[in-house]
Amino acid sequence: MILAGDVGGTKCNLALFSESGGKLTPVFRQRFASKDFAQFDLIVKEFSRQAAPHLSSNGILAAGFGVAGPVLNNRVRATNLPWIVDADSLTRELHVPQIVLLNDLGATGHSIEHLLPEEFCVLNPGKPEPAGTRALLAAGTGLGQSFLVWDGKRYRVAPSEGGHADFAPHTEQQIELLRFMRRRHPHVSWELILSGRGFRTIHEFLAPDVKHPSFDDPDADPAPEITSRGLAKSCRVCVDTLDLWTDIYGSEAGNLALKVLALGGVYVAGGIAVKILEKIRDGAFFRAFKDKGNFEGLLSNIPVTVVLNESAPLLGAAYEALAAVRS
Repeated sequence: MILAGDVGGTKCNLALFSESGGKLTPVFRQRFASKDFAQFDLIVKEFSRQAAPHLSSNGILAAGFGVAGPVLNNRVRATNLPWIVDADSLTRELHVPQIVLLNDLGATGHSIEHLLPEEFCVLNPGKPEPAGTRALLAAGTGLGQSFLVWDGKRYRVAPSEGGHADFAPHTEQQIELLRFMRRRHPHVSWELILSGRGFRTIHEFLAPDVKHPSFDDPDADPAPEITSRGLAKSCRVCVDTLDLWTDIYGSEAGNLALKVLALGGVYVAGGIAVKILEKIRDGAFFRAFKDKGNFEGLLSNIPVTVVLNESAPLLGAAYEALAAVRS
């Protein structure tokens, strides 16, 4: 059996998988609210207690965890949580000899080869280059980025913290948005906009006097209300917020494609794209993606695909743990 986890700033998904013939099948899974636990080890301990009836006599062979943050010396300081996830500590806690820590986007990248065709939504079929570099980005609690390089046998995932690079406005309106945000933040990154919290920021930029019920609750996340109103077209400001957010997301996806020359395709993952898929599919995202002057023709030929399975990081982490056992 393989234990896997998708460790994010909002939630932690953990699951047990059984292996047969190289294929992993989930046998038990649980979701935990990250804010309810002082450290990740406590979540692992609670999950182990709940999962005990599902364990075979052989126990757990290996565990893999995709964590939102950079992996350094087999430790991750979580980006949006006051946690340190340490492989040695988890080995002692779980009594599992093989622990694999990955950046969460790295885990998602490793899942792509294992997902079914119906777990993708193609925005642009393009003309993929065999063994071409792939790019991956995912907006959720934060903005993850990575790229995948073919090594002759399989794709290797190179992690990145590109979501924390400087936001580069593309239009006059976006220049004004940058000025607006610089009054609040000394450093304006892509992640401050291309994450759940970015929806309220853009809404306040467009119409500071327009409020919604979720704005008054300090514990509420206004993003679901803004996006649902935007999709339903029940609030003009929410519609405009969704439009601007999607344009910026498409533009940064195009930037990443150029930086790594992603001729093998660009994959858009994360919880937000799935929740606003209607908007992502209406053409605005791809128009912003390819709007790069002389390189519009090249970007028009790059496949762009949305990953619909929100458990992709969990699956990728599980398969990397299995690969570690086999190696």
